[in-house]
Formats: sequence, C-alpha cells, structure tokens
Amino acid sequence: MSYCVNCGVELEPSLKECPLCNTPVINPRQLEASKISSPYPKERGQVDVVKRKDLAILTSIVLIATSLSCLLLNLFVFSGSLWSLFIIGACIILFVLITPAVIYTKLPIYISLLFDGIAVGLYLYLITFNTSSDEWFLGLALPIVALSTILVEVFALLLRSFPISYITTALYFFAEAALLCVGLELLIRHYLDMPLKLVWSAVVLTVCSVIVVMLITVLSRRRLRDAIRRRLHF
Repeated sequence: MSYCVNCGVELEPSLKECPLCNTPVINPRQLEASKISSPYPKERGQVDVVKRKDLAILTSIVLIATSLSCLLLNLFVFSGSLWSLFIIGACIILFVLITPAVIYTKLPIYISLLFDGIAVGLYLYLITFNTSSDEWFLGLALPIVALSTILVEVFALLLRSFPISYITTALYFFAEAALLCVGLELLIRHYLDMPLKLVWSAVVLTVCSVIVVMLITVLSRRRLRDAIRRRLHF
C-alpha cells in the first residue's frame, strides 16, 4: 500500500502519478538503486603529463643516490669485497638504456646501441675487480660484447635501410642468429684453446639457413608472398 507524498491519497501499485494532484509516484527502492549504480561522476578528469625533464632528473637522482649509497656502505660497513661495483655497473646500464627514451630523445639509434654495448662492457670490466684474473674479460667477454653490438647495429641498419615487413624482419633475425651462434662457439673454442670448428652451432646454422632460404623464396615470389600475408593476416 502506498500513498501520495503531496496529498496523501491512496495509490494503486500500477500508477505512475497521483490521479488527484498529478504528483509523480516515486519508489524509494528504485531511487536508492539508481544512486548506487553510479557512485562516480560521469565527467572524466585529466591528469597533467609528467615532463621529460622532471622524469630525467628524478631517474638520474635515484640511480646516482643508489650507486653512492652502495659505494659508501661497501667502503665503511661491508668492506669484505667490492660488491658495490655490481650495483654501480647495473645503474650505469640502466642510465644508458633510459637515455634515448627520457633524457635525450633525439639520440640516433646507432649511437644509442653503441653506448649500450659500451655500458655492458664496462659492467663486465667492473666484475673483474672481484675475480682473480681479467683473462676471461679480455679473451671472451669483451669479444662477445663487441660481436653482439656489431650484429645489433647491422640489424638496426637493415631495418632502416630497407622496407620493413614481418617477413624481412624474420629474415634478418634468423640470419643474424646463425652468425651470433657461430661467432660464440668460435670465440669460446679460441678462449679454451680448442680446435676452431663448428659443433653445436652447426645445427643452429643449418636450421637458420633453411629458414632464411625459405624466406628469401617467399620474398622473391610475389604471389606466394601475398598468399602468406593474407592467410597470416599481416
């Protein structure tokens, strides 16, 4: 049983308004449900975008403070070994990696990749201070870093010099993966004074060569290339 809120006349359940004073009939339960369904404002607010300069300053301060804190702890508290060099080297790598994205966005990709390789080499060099000898660095680590940096530079050059597609990118990737594995095995064998021949890398080279030949065939046949693109949706 319900009554009009204005004149108090008894109302039937199916009425939408009072027959005497035409006051709309409001169900309190429906009113509460409508309030609960939209607890947040419909208008969207806008948050100010963080400036690159402020983000660069904050990131640099965090990395510098972390490096200095670990260095001071290493010198005056935990002085058993030069463990802080691991953290300092990691901070240097992070700083070099975020430089193109935050600090200096106009840095050429080739220079950025070169700095990445130098940072990794520097990190490995800092590790030598915690080892009995640096032969592993000069004979193995540094050549591997140099090889990887050169291959990454060539990969970036190929992507920027020729038309980019999924097929060409896969072609460059598998070709350089084969070269990297062959180079790694030869460098490791040279460091260990073993005969320079291909063993495990020959398997990788064979598989990658088959894939490269297949991709070159696809690229050279327009009909085949278009058919693959339609079926793979790229």
